[in-house]
Amino acid sequence: MSVNYVSDNSGATIAIQIPIEDWKRIKEKYPDIDSPEDGTPEWQMKLMKQRLKMIEKDPESIMDIDGLFEELDKEID
Repeated sequence: MSVNYVSDNSGATIAIQIPIEDWKRIKEKYPDIDSPEDGTPEWQMKLMKQRLKMIEKDPESIMDIDGLFEELDKEID
């Protein structure tokens, strides 16, 4: 599968593109892939949307996984 990366003006990757034939094969295997809200409880969708808005307002508030594990290790010690 060939993948094209889409970047914004600052060079940050913001999306990927795949060939339509690859997308069709993925959809055959995972028919609900473009409907993530199907089967997800309303409370969970609401919470996810709230968190995404928070991240959009303050992208620096996100901690990478290594930072998260470091913080969790500190709490355990």
